[in-house]
Amino acid sequence: MDQSVIVGLLSLVGTLAGTFGGILTGTRLTNYRLAQLEDKVAQHNSLIERTYKIEETLALHEQKIGSLERRQDV
Repeated sequence: MDQSVIVGLLSLVGTLAGTFGGILTGTRLTNYRLAQLEDKVAQHNSLIERTYKIEETLALHEQKIGSLERRQDV
């Protein structure tokens, strides 16, 4: 086999290995970043849900205070 053919084949193998290695590394990094973003979104959604519950409780307490003030005025 000619020496230039062997060099060409080795170059092809090296290029393919590098390309697929880069693709796999990029995919892993993308999946890691997506997982981190999903965690942040879950934390944010949890905060929003807790805020709604606090607002509901606050509104209930404000109603109770209002009814107690009306009783006191009577």
